[in-house]
Amino acid sequence: MTTTPYNIARIEQLIRQFRLEKNEFLDLVSEGLKDKLDWKKIFQPEIQINHLKRIDKIFSKGLSYYLDPAPPIQSKESSIFFRKEKFGANLNLASKKIVTQFEEMKLSLSGLAKMSDLKMDRILPIYSIDQEAMEVAKTVRETLYPKVPKDSKKFLEALIDKFAAANILVFEFVESPNLKQKVNIDGFYLQPNVIVLRRNQDYFKREIFTLAHELGHYLLNQEEVESMDYDRLATGSISKVETWCNTFAFAFLAGDKLNELDQLPEIGKFKNYSFEEIKTISDATHLSFTAILTYLVKKGKMSGAVYGKMRKEQEDTIQARKDLEKKKRELEKEMGKPSMGAQAKPIQSPLFVSAIQTAFFDGVINEYELCKTLHLKPEQLEKYLR
Repeated sequence: MTTTPYNIARIEQLIRQFRLEKNEFLDLVSEGLKDKLDWKKIFQPEIQINHLKRIDKIFSKGLSYYLDPAPPIQSKESSIFFRKEKFGANLNLASKKIVTQFEEMKLSLSGLAKMSDLKMDRILPIYSIDQEAMEVAKTVRETLYPKVPKDSKKFLEALIDKFAAANILVFEFVESPNLKQKVNIDGFYLQPNVIVLRRNQDYFKREIFTLAHELGHYLLNQEEVESMDYDRLATGSISKVETWCNTFAFAFLAGDKLNELDQLPEIGKFKNYSFEEIKTISDATHLSFTAILTYLVKKGKMSGAVYGKMRKEQEDTIQARKDLEKKKRELEKEMGKPSMGAQAKPIQSPLFVSAIQTAFFDGVINEYELCKTLHLKPEQLEKYLR
């Protein structure tokens, strides 16, 4: 079998960075094999190429990374996994890979900024957890809340644009429906100015809330990687930082409608549970029905039992709609109609596009690198260079 010299220190560092136990790593590298691989069998003085390919399926670094004799960089600056002990979610491997991917993107942009005439300094102040989250939301809303039509996706795009103007870099990633393992996180904040979101094609309002929540982390300058569990937010115990960020996000998106919610009677004392009032407020804002229910529980205006009943009614309605859409697609497929389900493209921050353009104009990157980074075809290049 073909073997090659390699740098085992780089593999060991990745195992530490991804926080994999030895047996967990061996299970992953042995996936699909009848017999589990042994550590000593893999890490001979020279490694088998097929073993190296299996390792790269875990870490996605490219084979050349493991062949590089240079020692790996392990520092707090290089990875959030070296900066934080715990996260707001139990991250699966797919999530760890996404976090690492965007950490590397952040570091690359930082390097480009140093080599070109690009300023990405923080504009907004750092706030304290001792400050009232709702008051901070009112202040920040004046600068960052866009006035756009009710369409949730357009609002999300406008929000990302507003953040870009304040030197907050937002990345959105879209998962392929064919992935074997999906990420189990909704978003994260990386110091000093990067927010990453998972595209939520079915629930843009949930993605919007995640963005507002991560903005809270940015304002506090407190890094986190997490999933938005509304049931835990409503009835469970969460940290002071998470509570602050949730309160901030809700007030930021609610605006003047916060007063209407606070004036609602105790939900459940009326037969219809104030469903229509809540739906009207949800429709008038970019807050989901579930986010409003969560707020009302935390305010003591709704019991856990009523919350559970209303959540179930809403989820049943959503599931019925999804089942209907699925049947429609299956019927169209049987009738030979072409599928319209092209994979969605992530929203690009103007700040990111501007950074790459500046690097190109300053001669730091070439046309090929510009097209690759912005996912452009050569014929699309001209409009990005105006």
